[in-house]
Amino acid sequence: MRAVDTNILLRFVVGDDPIQFEVAARFLKARTVDDPAYVSLIVLAEMVWALDRRYGYPRESVRAVVLALLESAEVVFEEESSLSMLIADQVKGDIADHLVALCARRAGCMSVATFDKKAARSVPGMELLS
Repeated sequence: MRAVDTNILLRFVVGDDPIQFEVAARFLKARTVDDPAYVSLIVLAEMVWALDRRYGYPRESVRAVVLALLESAEVVFEEESSLSMLIADQVKGDIADHLVALCARRAGCMSVATFDKKAARSVPGMELLS
């Protein structure tokens, strides 16, 4: 198994650099069930944030990208079962905010303090700090 950094996934998904797209595509297509690509929650959160904020992808397009990667047997995610439920349930709020809350729960935290009003309203475990 080989882990991938955010930039590999972004080049593959966005295709904004033709040379790096080809290299990323070749790497990902060479992955197998026995030798998958591993995507950590940090990499996933960075990718989701970049697709949304830097590239302007609509929320549903970001969700579709994540779902397509989740469905690939050649890609393995940290906390894959939790991610599958998160994507399948079409939960409200940003995926990245849900990932932050997931990591906090795993660490035994009661909540995540945030100034993000929208996240505090829509993501279980996020608490508005005021």
